[in-house]
Amino acid sequence: MLIGLLVFMLVLSAFFSGSETSLMTINRYRLRHLVKLKHSGAIKAQQLLQRPDRVLGLILLCNNFVNNFASSIATVIAIKLYADQESSVAIAAAILTLVMLIFSEVTPKTLATIKPELLALPSAWVYTILLKIFYPIVWLINSLAHLLLRTIGMDASKTNHTELNKDELKSIISEAESVMPIRYQKMLLGILDLESATVEDIMTPRNEIMGIDLEAPIDEIIYNIKHSTHTRLPVYKQNIDRVIGFLHLRKVLIELNQENFDKQTVISLLSKPTFVPESTPVHTQMLRFKSEKIRIGLVVDEYGDVQGLVTLDDLLQEIVGELITEEADYIKLQSDGSYLVDASLTVRELNRLTQFSLPTEGPKTVNGLILDFMEMIPDVGTSIRLHGYALEIIKRDKNSVKMVKFLARQKV
Repeated sequence: MLIGLLVFMLVLSAFFSGSETSLMTINRYRLRHLVKLKHSGAIKAQQLLQRPDRVLGLILLCNNFVNNFASSIATVIAIKLYADQESSVAIAAAILTLVMLIFSEVTPKTLATIKPELLALPSAWVYTILLKIFYPIVWLINSLAHLLLRTIGMDASKTNHTELNKDELKSIISEAESVMPIRYQKMLLGILDLESATVEDIMTPRNEIMGIDLEAPIDEIIYNIKHSTHTRLPVYKQNIDRVIGFLHLRKVLIELNQENFDKQTVISLLSKPTFVPESTPVHTQMLRFKSEKIRIGLVVDEYGDVQGLVTLDDLLQEIVGELITEEADYIKLQSDGSYLVDASLTVRELNRLTQFSLPTEGPKTVNGLILDFMEMIPDVGTSIRLHGYALEIIKRDKNSVKMVKFLARQKV
């Protein structure tokens, strides 16, 4: 009878040990999903985990009682079986420790770690009943434990185990390759970055703006209109700071073959220019474009000078990725694990495509980041360690770096 009772205690100990691990390691988001599906065990488990200190107090109370009772039974059995009481008690304690370690601790806890739902959901029913029975004792234990924690400045009642910050959420999405395509991962990461992104981060820089200079000859203006790869062009006098409007090619192409086509015709077809402060958040500008039904604007600094151009496509690209040009045109993964990168690529986009952590607060492009770091235009073949990433200059021109090779995929 004593041996049977001891085995029963060992089984109970295994149950309490395994269920403790399973309840503490169960995926909280999987649990919420099961609650939405009206799974009764999941509902009970979620209610218990709203106060994990209580369920832990209950489990440890039961587990310690069972373990101590098992030890007492083993001692009685040893005394009855062997005449030498001192040595028999020591042997029984050693054997019981080994048995409990294997069968009541390591095995059930390992199982609970691998399959937490297997024990967590059924055990939630048991603990709900036990908590009602032993609530006064559990309350006393938790009150004393909380009092001790407060002496070292900890308040257990204010701990939230389900909160995620933005970086943790980004890590979860980055590791979700098995449940969603990479393109959708990038879209979700782009949405998370919208809060910190400004139009300055995604604009077409001033030196790359394609436009029409009204001071140029009419033949040159016509040529630029016919060969433009964009549907909307800024029209200015001498330089982009003196912009007078935007020209939609759909309107002007109808007039282009008329005999009386001249600069005045171009002016009559212009729409009013929109100016956007460079510090405007991307999501704010997206809402503005939508409400005002416009698709393009000029980005200006605090002095009113044009710094670049932003379109609705640029804003959408920040979420869904490249719309027209393939990303492979800007960055290519080499066979040795290095990256060949167009230096005109923005730092934000490079970080998103490669999971780098280059700083985005300063220069916006890889070229700008290199020039700011070196305070000069490096020669081809120069190797540097840029904020922890080793890279080599592959191509440059008179004014800027054109192509670089990131030698390492991680910080060195």
